[in-house]
Amino acid sequence: MGPLIIVIVLVVAIPVAVLVSGAVAAAILGWGLTSDAESRNEGTEYVALGN
Repeated sequence: MGPLIIVIVLVVAIPVAVLVSGAVAAAILGWGLTSDAESRNEGTEYVALGN
């Protein structure tokens, strides 16, 4: 029974955890870069083009 649990963790749990953590990291990075770009380009036509 022990090896079966290890195989399930290796095949299912670890890839799901990697995908979820990657999605969270991408969301945080996207939010941060968007707010940075908006603050750098405030008052220019580039901010209006993004909306």
